[in-house]
Amino acid sequence: MSVPALFNQPLVVAKEAVPKVIMGGETGSKPKGFMTSYPKLSKMPVGQQIFDIYKGRLEQFTGRGQYEKENLLAMMDEGRASGEECCSLSVYSPPNLSRPTFKAATSHKFKPTKIGESFGPSWSTHWFRICLKIPSELRKKRHLEFHWDANNEGLIWSHDGEPLQGLTGGGERTEWILPEAWKDGKEHIFYIEMACNGMFGNAPGGDSIQPPDPNKYFWLQKADIVAVNVEARALFIDFWILGDAAREFPRDSWESHEALQIGNSIINAFELGNQESLVQCRKLAEKYLGEHVNSAKVYDNDKEVLVYAIGHCHIDTCWLWPWAETKRKVARSWANQCDLMDRYPEHRFTCSQAQQYKWLKQYYPSLFDRVKEKVKKGSFQPVGGSWVEHDTNMPSGESLVRQFIYGQRFFESHFGERCRTFWLPDTFGYSSQLPQLCRLAGMSRFFTQKLSWNNINNFPHTTFNWVSLDGSQVICHMAPSETYTADAHFGDVKRSVSQHKSMDQDATSLLVYGKGDGGGGPTFQMLEKLRRCRGLSDTVGLLPRVKMGDSVEDFFDRLETRAKKGTDFVTWYGELYFELHRGTYTTQANNKRNNRKSEILMHDIEYLSTLASLRDVVSEQKHGYRYPKEDIDDLWEMILLCQFHDCLPGSSIEMCYDDSDKLYEEVFERGETLLTDALLALGYTFYDSSKTERDILPLKGLNTLAWSRVENVDISKSLRSNIDKPSQYALVSDNEGVIMKPSGKASVKEVTKGVFQLSNDEYVVEMSSGVITSLYDLVNKREVIPKGGKANQLVIFDDKPLYWQAWDVEVFHLETRKELHASKTFIAESGPSRVSVVTETKISAKSWIITTVSLSASHRGSPSYVQIESEVEWRENMKFLKVEFPVDIRNTEASYETQYGIVRRPTHYNTSWDMAKFEVCCHKWADLSEHDYGVSVLNDSKYGFATCGNLMRLSLLRAPKAPDAHADMGRHYIKYAILPHQGPVGSTTVRTAFNFNNPLRLIAPISPEEARLGDNMLSSIKFTGDESLILDTIKRGEDDEDVSRGELAVREGRSIIIRIYDSLGGRSRGTLETKLEVKRAWKTNLLEDDQEPVKIKQIGSSYTIDVELRPFEVGTWRLQL
Repeated sequence: MSVPALFNQPLVVAKEAVPKVIMGGETGSKPKGFMTSYPKLSKMPVGQQIFDIYKGRLEQFTGRGQYEKENLLAMMDEGRASGEECCSLSVYSPPNLSRPTFKAATSHKFKPTKIGESFGPSWSTHWFRICLKIPSELRKKRHLEFHWDANNEGLIWSHDGEPLQGLTGGGERTEWILPEAWKDGKEHIFYIEMACNGMFGNAPGGDSIQPPDPNKYFWLQKADIVAVNVEARALFIDFWILGDAAREFPRDSWESHEALQIGNSIINAFELGNQESLVQCRKLAEKYLGEHVNSAKVYDNDKEVLVYAIGHCHIDTCWLWPWAETKRKVARSWANQCDLMDRYPEHRFTCSQAQQYKWLKQYYPSLFDRVKEKVKKGSFQPVGGSWVEHDTNMPSGESLVRQFIYGQRFFESHFGERCRTFWLPDTFGYSSQLPQLCRLAGMSRFFTQKLSWNNINNFPHTTFNWVSLDGSQVICHMAPSETYTADAHFGDVKRSVSQHKSMDQDATSLLVYGKGDGGGGPTFQMLEKLRRCRGLSDTVGLLPRVKMGDSVEDFFDRLETRAKKGTDFVTWYGELYFELHRGTYTTQANNKRNNRKSEILMHDIEYLSTLASLRDVVSEQKHGYRYPKEDIDDLWEMILLCQFHDCLPGSSIEMCYDDSDKLYEEVFERGETLLTDALLALGYTFYDSSKTERDILPLKGLNTLAWSRVENVDISKSLRSNIDKPSQYALVSDNEGVIMKPSGKASVKEVTKGVFQLSNDEYVVEMSSGVITSLYDLVNKREVIPKGGKANQLVIFDDKPLYWQAWDVEVFHLETRKELHASKTFIAESGPSRVSVVTETKISAKSWIITTVSLSASHRGSPSYVQIESEVEWRENMKFLKVEFPVDIRNTEASYETQYGIVRRPTHYNTSWDMAKFEVCCHKWADLSEHDYGVSVLNDSKYGFATCGNLMRLSLLRAPKAPDAHADMGRHYIKYAILPHQGPVGSTTVRTAFNFNNPLRLIAPISPEEARLGDNMLSSIKFTGDESLILDTIKRGEDDEDVSRGELAVREGRSIIIRIYDSLGGRSRGTLETKLEVKRAWKTNLLEDDQEPVKIKQIGSSYTIDVELRPFEVGTWRLQL
């Protein structure tokens, strides 16, 4: 009973118990002496314990050093055996850093080896055959393990080729439990596949992000049979948690002092060499940890839980190691988890990235079957729904869609379910349209923790609703432990509540634990520690109660249930900007260029292949063309893989970019073939300069976008004619072909020495010393460059972040700005279709840049812009190259294209939140506008940008030296443009940026008849309406009967998938019109599930569908033919 309750009770006394009172206060009864057993005399002095001294004593009991032969560590083993008699070792070392399969490796001759020998170099593989015979003195021991340590990673294989368990090395996960059957005194053979790399690659010294040492060698330090003292190991973990409680609970708490008392009692009770003393010590620990910590029974009660622990193994698909090593990391890590699930029934493990599951299926089929079995039982839980844990800043909108399509289809086809939670714990910021895309991909939840790394502002929420540009929301949880690789320490559990920022709405949290980044996942020690943390919470209290056995989905289900019952979670609108790793928008420029070009290539392939595969629908003529679904899937999977969050951002070692370069080379080679094949099926071919003019005329421009276009095309390498000689350019229309008489002209002249003037019907551009000093808009009668301003000014900065070189650029780099000055400027082209001025600039003794500023003849209906092309030889060291555009525009916000929309960010530094965005991500354009006028800067492969006041700045190249010592070194080709426009940012900017990135290409008909059929198909799908609407994707249905690869249920007939989005942020309407006979139509989600039937109107031989989208909505339609 509590004290207040006690004092509120009525006083009741028995009548006979009341003594008779006599005058003077004495009672009527005879006085009796009070008897007590408490000693009358003090036996000896007892001093107060000095807390810090006794706390320090705890470390002696389990620590290395001068006492390790006298403390608990001396009793961890009951016996140990090694050497040739019990453990015979032989090795096969494959040549040329190859990684052979088990079958291939074990077919070779093995040579004897022994402990103490070294193996290398870095990235090499060595296969060991271990012939094991347990000595008689160990056969009756309770628990036997094989301990192997070469300070590198390895995988244990059975004698018949089954992958059993991964090894980490360096004291981490070095044990393998020997089968009971091996205690028979016979020889048993197994294999270890040694990888000559540590968990975090091969960096020299202790700094893991430094470029790897190619000549690193590893010494085999241990190959022992060990009889483990099970009681000593259990006591070790008991004492670990007790010590943490003494140290981490508040010093003025009873719980801390009690842990300290029990810990010291255990030390006092311990007797070296006395097994029974270990039992007594564990009984003492039970007073604090409870009696059920030896099994999953510790979780079997209904007490309130705040922390839900889930095992996880984050494996970077590439980072400080190449993809080939990742494939082995997956096998090592997931084999470990399957083993732990057999030993710990409460263990639940979650892992994302469909690509890694596919690799497991390809290279370790038996282990994949084992994983499938665990998935079916619910202990191994796929999560994430995406192909890889990808970057979300730089991939296009369609790339984000394909991450979900390929990810969800893999999970559904192999495990029977789609994922419901998007899982990106380690990606460098989260773009504003992700909530919408998640909902359209069947996911309503999102997990991350990366914003805890912010180096300026602390993100204010733990559990919240994250709202997209279109208003879609997902419930987001950011682990308050602020890690996705928790060690399951006492402190991790404690911080899961103490650092929780949303307890007003819900106090529960996910604790995501397990070795990560380099793989590994949870260890048995982690599972044991969590049992003791739970026992402690139930027995003593104060530590938040942790639960095992639930899934990620269970956790989010509870949050969604709370929301249904009225809990209003706080909201966060727009992007989750990461205040760190801003340099990743720029690092590894050629890799980013390949990404942009491959995305555009896939758009064109799918569009033309769709039309080609349906040609018979219009012409009623059979043809042999088949939609190349398998090739398209292959290419998309390569591109999606390269968008992994350490590959596309540029934060991996050089080997990774050697790998991605090869993949992109294959994408472009196979992609061009697919494009050519589809075009041939449509009656056209790309112009071949070997043909005579008579053979190929009339030419036309191939336009794969949804609006008509007229633009300058480089004809110097493709058209041998007298058109516009000596210029290399001519106006080309997608409808009219080459325009013989363009409506406008461009001119250039040197006004005074070193000062040039370029002009067309819309602009007059003045250049002096290689920079643009004036850009006058003739139509709007407005000067774009402020007085004294220098546009296209190249500037260079010192670039030495606090630590993460390839990742970070810090705000202080802006203080080191230096202008680069031209050494030579001259006229290169003099019109009339295009004029250009070339500037040569020396950056340093080893680096230079050649910049071509050009202006094309304007054409009615086509926006004109100033184009800049640069060729750069870049050999710098920790420098950052940018180009500046001061503009005579004032606004406190600038606009940046993001996937399927626009992000508006401050141009000022009013608050620390504003200042933190000193470098941001954009896609094809950035814009600064007033209400009636603005300027856009377009680019063809850049992502880093900044707008400070009226200064727009495009980031071009960096030169970090870690983890790739040669990042960005070499030749680069860069293209960008200045586009002034009337009014605020609008469709002119959006569409011109699309045109800029996808220029017209000259095509020629195979024959007049084929061309007529092709033209009919190329014009068979049209889209009209509000210019804010972008028809972004045309493709075939994933499961059409003539397309499907059989992974999911086949749909009868043929269909077309159309994806359209609103690009400007307003309610928009349009009409989709097609000559193809549409029988039925639906609005679908991204996964092409039919959702809303759509009305089809037939007008003559055309079929139309009305389209209406809310601001920034992404809509997908399936047209059944």
